[in-house]
Amino acid sequence: MAVMTHAMLKGSNVPLDTAAVRAVLRWTPGPGVPDVDASALVLGPDGRVRSDEDFVFYNQPRHPSGLVRRLPKKRVAEGLTDTVEADLAALDPAIDRVVLAASSDGGTFRAVTDLTIFLYDATAAPEREPLASFAVTAETGEETAVICGELYRRGDGWKFRAVGQGYPTGLVGLATDFGISVDEDPEGAAGAADGASGAAGDASADPALAETALIDASAASSATGAGTGSTAHPDLDATVAHAPVPAPPVPPVPPRPDREPAYGYPREPVPGPGPAYGYPQPVPAGHGPEPVPEFRMPPMGPQFQHR
Repeated sequence: MAVMTHAMLKGSNVPLDTAAVRAVLRWTPGPGVPDVDASALVLGPDGRVRSDEDFVFYNQPRHPSGLVRRLPKKRVAEGLTDTVEADLAALDPAIDRVVLAASSDGGTFRAVTDLTIFLYDATAAPEREPLASFAVTAETGEETAVICGELYRRGDGWKFRAVGQGYPTGLVGLATDFGISVDEDPEGAAGAADGASGAAGDASADPALAETALIDASAASSATGAGTGSTAHPDLDATVAHAPVPAPPVPPVPPRPDREPAYGYPREPVPGPGPAYGYPQPVPAGHGPEPVPEFRMPPMGPQFQHR
């Protein structure tokens, strides 16, 4: 039997007689038309997420349970599609709603034409007609995110409501409204790098922190030295304190003898002032030739004798 598609108006709802649904966003691409991304928020009875993992979008395409997931985009004859599937019958009873949203990248929804959400029975054949459809239109034209609709519990079953609520604050503003914590600090990496200096600053108050900061600083110094070709101190390169290695023993210098060496060994020179310039160095006694005792002057010749 053919299934008639229920064309919905904003604020209307329709019961879902299926265990799983496939929500397909479809739009017409073209020059100046921003890209569109589908997303889903899994909510508890208080209308808020239980953790950031309940946000299914392009950076987190699968819920931890695996029961809500984002499928890859497809090009069809009518345009482009982005899809979210939900296994409603298997969801945790603590989950009360699944919000289906769209966000635009590169412009507002004023430039997005023919944006429509189609709801299919995910357990049926793909060629089956959709269960419902809702044409999503911009309220002010300045929206960059919009809640297209929501799947919600009603008794033992589920229903779908057409919403069409826009957000000029984009996907970030939409997500934070449901309890998602969004870190918009682009200096997150720099803050992590400053953690080491913060630990060093607290070192004066806590000795354990002082030791940790010293080890961290040593490791950083070693890494810097390895990159620049410098040689770091070996104790700073180690993550465990090592005992110092003792220096090798130096052999003792033998003392100089107090007495003269035995016969046959050369005597050491006697220290003293150097010779005056141009004069021969005096020879100490015992180091030069001894005079011959029998030496006599020869007799003087007649030219030296007195008459």
